[in-house]
Order: sequence, then structure tokens, then C-alpha cells
Amino acid sequence: MTESRDLLRQAEHQCQARGARFTPIRRRVLELIAEAPGGLKAYDLLDRLAAEHAAARPPTVYRALEFLIDQGLVHRIESLNAYVACPCPEHSHGFQLLICRRCGRVEELHLDDVNDQLADRARELGFRVERQTIELLGRCEACPDA
Repeated sequence: MTESRDLLRQAEHQCQARGARFTPIRRRVLELIAEAPGGLKAYDLLDRLAAEHAAARPPTVYRALEFLIDQGLVHRIESLNAYVACPCPEHSHGFQLLICRRCGRVEELHLDDVNDQLADRARELGFRVERQTIELLGRCEACPDA
């Protein structure tokens, strides 16, 4: 719970510093994602939000998610079509995600040398990277082989 509060406080300060509006809905969406043990799918998020706000609709959730992603506060897990809170939004470089297929735990890595190598090679090939997602699927140490 303290981690979630710290994350929200940090998000609020970051948005304020950037002049971005951290509305109550955006804040609540981030809070719900941060409270989820692993990634949270958009429609699960909508169900939770609709229980609190009868007017919540898919566009509301998707606009909030887009804002949170643009601010670096949330990452989309492509392979799961889910969203996870970024534990260190002040880190402006690329990231990699370790995803446990068994329990859903997600850990974020910041191996800048990996990102730099990929960007350099793409540039050498005349390719302009617009978005990068690196996900490693496997099992965390807490999940036994079965």
C-alpha cells in the first residue's frame, strides 16, 4: 500500500512538473493498475472503475491509459494485452519486462546498453524506431516448475 501511495505521489509531482493534468480518473486508473499484482487488462480495469463511477466507459479508460503511457507512468504488456505501473517513471530510457507466465509477476529492467545497441543497429539499417517493447516470458523464482 505504501508503494502505491509513493507511486501516486511521484506521478502527481511528475505531471505537475510537466504541466500535465493528473485528473481524478487518471489517478484512479493508475491506482488500480498499481494495486494489481500483475498486469491489468483494460476491460478488467473498466469493470473496477465502473463499480465506482457509473459513467465510466471504454473511451474513458483508454484515454486515461494513453495519458499514463505518454507520461511514462504505465507500460503496456504487449504479449498479455495488459497494463502495469512503471516503478520508476523518472527513468526516461527504454525498458525490458520480465513476466512470469505462472503468477503474472512483472519486473522492470533498465539495461540501457541493450537499448543503445538496438537503436544503433536500427540506425545503421536506416530504420527509425518509433516504439520498442522487450518482454521476456518465463518463471520467477517463487514459482516452482510443474
